[in-house]
Amino acid sequence: MSDNHVVVITTTDSEDAAAALARAIVEARLAACVQVGGPVRSVYRWDGELHDDREWQLWIKTAYDRVDELTEFVKQRHSYDVPEVLALPVLGGNTDYLAWLTEETRPAT
Repeated sequence: MSDNHVVVITTTDSEDAAAALARAIVEARLAACVQVGGPVRSVYRWDGELHDDREWQLWIKTAYDRVDELTEFVKQRHSYDVPEVLALPVLGGNTDYLAWLTEETRPAT
């Protein structure tokens, strides 16, 4: 089990916004890799109204100790009032990949 790594999920309202956010996250070394998928269909209630929208989903691979800073980074740069930011634990995986993931989320040397 790896309690040092997480996948963080968020969504955006456009592919361009998703790509820009993904690039900014990786450039800031808050994640080693971000995958953009979509469109996905999201059904939710907001401000008392039911919505059924197309969104683009970001799967953000990072180290657990970067989650708080990543969350603030996303909140500051996101167009939504309350963006989804969910951190899911990584229970295991390729140890070489996980080591790379940690290394890429450290300050550049």
